[in-house]
Amino acid sequence: MTKAPSTALLEAFEIQAGACEALGSPFMGRLCRILPEILPPPLLERLESFEGDLGPRGHSIPLRLCGALHALRLQDRAGLAEVYPPEAPDDAALAAGIARALKEEADFIHEFIHSPPQTNEVRRSVALLPAAALLAGRRPLPFVLSELGASAGLNLHFPDYAVETPGGLIGAETPALTLTPTWHGEAPEPAPISLAGAAGADLSPIDPVADRLRLLSYLWPDQPERKALTEAALALPPVTVDKADAADWLEARLATPHPGCWHLVYHTIAWQYFPAAVQARAEAAIRAAGARATAEAPLAWLGMEQDGGSPGAGLRLRIWPEGEDIALARVDFHGRWIDWSPRPI
Repeated sequence: MTKAPSTALLEAFEIQAGACEALGSPFMGRLCRILPEILPPPLLERLESFEGDLGPRGHSIPLRLCGALHALRLQDRAGLAEVYPPEAPDDAALAAGIARALKEEADFIHEFIHSPPQTNEVRRSVALLPAAALLAGRRPLPFVLSELGASAGLNLHFPDYAVETPGGLIGAETPALTLTPTWHGEAPEPAPISLAGAAGADLSPIDPVADRLRLLSYLWPDQPERKALTEAALALPPVTVDKADAADWLEARLATPHPGCWHLVYHTIAWQYFPAAVQARAEAAIRAAGARATAEAPLAWLGMEQDGGSPGAGLRLRIWPEGEDIALARVDFHGRWIDWSPRPI
């Protein structure tokens, strides 16, 4: 008798299916519901060998497996082109095509799922650009950028992008890509965003050249606009992303002053994955640097993170030397919309 998936694995796929559908990917919803029914025994054993939470807040097993399959499709392997978007097979044909790929490409899949997903969603720059414009409007200084959980560094390029707002385009005059979120509320006045330096840190940084396939594989197959935006970002020169613990890296980076510049520390859907001790040390380093900030060398801390509110993520900005703490907006996790409504906390 074939072993059935555990309750924990079934729940992980069901939760992920709902999340994908809520984020505009009906294909991923279907795939996540079909996969548990057709897992070969060796793959099922491997998936259930992960200890702890198998779902989106833990090992993200469904996204690992879906990413492996999409990587095969992007390489035109295992006949997946016949059942992946833009094709629209029924569930039986989709299940048969996926089952064939799981069998034919078992070695590739087992190797691929070893690493956790990293999407480096460039549409999250819809939160970064207006926040930087707000800061630049207060003090027209160039920016030094420090991104935590930077992955491949694609959002370190945000000054090269632009976003459409009700008040006009914010960002580069000739942008490498233009983001078009549904915008609610007023927008900050467009202001020039110039760059003096940029670097990021990640425990497992992704090389935007060598790991291009992995980056693209975690984008969802029925959302070609995300692939087009990511490819435009990948065409830019790579930015430095250090393999480092966030707190260690930030303590060292904040020790160097940047007179005549904004120093903007930021992260998007990354803070929750840092251990509590790392969060505490990173926050202490930022607040200590804030205490040293001046009008000529100001510091800002921007986070787009799950905060218990809804919908989407909260966008929070802290500014020194003023010591302001501002809830700027709520933002879709994939940057499809932004509700800009700044208020002090």
